[in-house]
Amino acid sequence: MTIKDLVGNYAISGSNQDENPEVSYKGVLSLTLDKNNRIAANWLINNAQEQKGNGFFKDNILVINFRYKGEDHKTYKGVAVYRCLTKDVLEGFWSEKHGNPLYLGTEHCLRIKSSEPLN
Repeated sequence: MTIKDLVGNYAISGSNQDENPEVSYKGVLSLTLDKNNRIAANWLINNAQEQKGNGFFKDNILVINFRYKGEDHKTYKGVAVYRCLTKDVLEGFWSEKHGNPLYLGTEHCLRIKSSEPLN
């Protein structure tokens, strides 16, 4: 698998960095490549919260440093690590700097297949 294989949109479901392992959010993760052939990531969580990140890919592991503005207008930062099981399925975990250090968040990503026919 190459970094170019990961470009696309993924439906995500995940759990937050706390003691509850249940799915607590859903959204979309969009992966593109920047001018240096590194990953540029954009999340839209629960149709409300936007997050951005940049990362790199090696040995089927994708690492993304992310950031977002909280409701308190502060910038929060963290890192997400995904095992790329296939080019369509990513399994990950994440941690924020100010999150509960006893837990990791989790994220499951499935590629969104286009239903539009090619011309």
